[in-house]
This record gives sequence, C-alpha cells and structure tokens, in this order.
Amino acid sequence: MRIANLSGRLSLIVDGLAVDVEQASGGRFAADPQAVYDHWAEFRGWVDQAADLPEGTAFAAADLGAPAPGPRQVVAAGLNYRDHAAEAGLALPDEMPPVFTKFVSSITGPVSEVELPRGGHTDWEVELVLVIGTRAHRVSKDAAWSHVAGLTVGQDLSERIIQLAGPAPQFSLGKSYPGFAPMGPWLVTPDEFEDPDDLELQCSVNGEQMQKSRTSELIFPVPELIARLSAVLPLLPGDVVFTGTPAGVGLGRSPQKWLAAGDELVTSIEGIGELRQRFTD
Repeated sequence: MRIANLSGRLSLIVDGLAVDVEQASGGRFAADPQAVYDHWAEFRGWVDQAADLPEGTAFAAADLGAPAPGPRQVVAAGLNYRDHAAEAGLALPDEMPPVFTKFVSSITGPVSEVELPRGGHTDWEVELVLVIGTRAHRVSKDAAWSHVAGLTVGQDLSERIIQLAGPAPQFSLGKSYPGFAPMGPWLVTPDEFEDPDDLELQCSVNGEQMQKSRTSELIFPVPELIARLSAVLPLLPGDVVFTGTPAGVGLGRSPQKWLAAGDELVTSIEGIGELRQRFTD
C-alpha cells in the first residue's frame, strides 16, 4: 500500500493514480494525512477489505506533501553506516547511534525549493525514513517491524557551520532550517518490499552521483534501531525516524563540497521513489 499527502489530503496511490481517502471511506477517515496514524490498524483493515475503491485521478509530483507532515516527534540517528563514520573520522557507535531531532517546522514535501542559509555550508544526507504506525515502547527487535506504518525517502539537509560550532555542537538547529527535512513522495508499507531491510538508496547533485549504498549496511538496522530507541522513549503513532546516511556527504569530501544556488538534488530509494530539491539564495 502507498499513501500520500496530496494537496493536504490523505490519498491512496493505486496504479499511479490518487484516491481521496475521506471521500472513498464516506468520511470514516479524515482528510488530514497526519491523523491516519492514530487509527492505523483500523485504516489498514479498511484498505484490505475495500473492494470497490473509486477511480483515482492523475496528479503532479509538485502537489505532494510529506506523508507525515506533523509528527509529535522526529528522531534522527547519526553515524549509522560504517563508511560514513569513517569519512567523518569518528569511532563507530557501540550501544546506540548518536540521536538528535529535526524540528517539525523543517518538514516539507518531495518537490521543493530550499533557501540556503546565508554564509552557511549546506550538505546533503540521503536517508531511509520510517513512520511509526502503533505506539512502540520497550519493544523487542522481533516485534519492531509490526510497529512501522511504512517507509519513505528523506533528506537530512544539514548546515554544517552551526551544526559543528562549539563548545557544544548544535546538531538539531543546524539540521532544522525551513525545508531541511523533505520527505516523500509517499509512504510505502513494509509488506510491499521483498526485503525491507535491504533497499538501495542514492542521491545526486546536478546529475553527479554523490551517495549510493544499501540499507543492509546500517550498523543498527530498522528493528534494532526501534528496539534501542523505544527502550528509552515511547515512539508514538505518526512519529518520524531518520535512520542515518551512508558515505558521500560534502563534509567528507576532499575538497569539501556544499550546495549552491541553482543546484538540483535528486534523492531516491529503491521501491519507494524520489525527491527533488532546488536551492536558492
């Protein structure tokens, strides 16, 4: 199943067309895309039993928003790929990856223009992003996938000067400028994948590939990451989890490379889709 935020309305994507959920369900489910996660089991049951969905309509990618536009929590894992830790010159995490947040106001849809911070060094980070479907607190690795509503593509855009400024680095601020958390193009449920723990992810700038890896390279794969996070805090329905980025970021290059006005960043994950961000000054 694929669900999308189309012009602010919850939609099912069926054969490339959009079906409005509020209309198709006779008002049983609200149009608000974020609200569905509080009723995820009921919604899944309705979709599984819906025999006569109305015919969908065509839509433009630019009209899509983030599939979870207003989560209560956004949790992000750092240093969750060995090659990224190596390019950063940092030791591998042991018990838990470094965890930070991206503030909700940074969330945007899959096709967007992003204004670059003046005087900054803005970097890219392709990430698999998951959205929580049912409350997860102290769950085991074996049960973790059952708490995931689905997967989407994300970019953890990062302004490195603020992020790394001392005496205490400002990770969350440096990663939370407006438009710094694009997600989409829709949410794909785990059952749609042959192996949701092994997906190719990549990104390019102006057609030049910058990152390419597979989620099977995660140090803390999705089940283990959820288990370790939920051991500390409850993950709530609709919460968003960024799982980490592989090597190839601008910070780790020699010479270092940053996004500039006019650049186009294209980010994709196998079986989900792509994001397109264009940058302005």
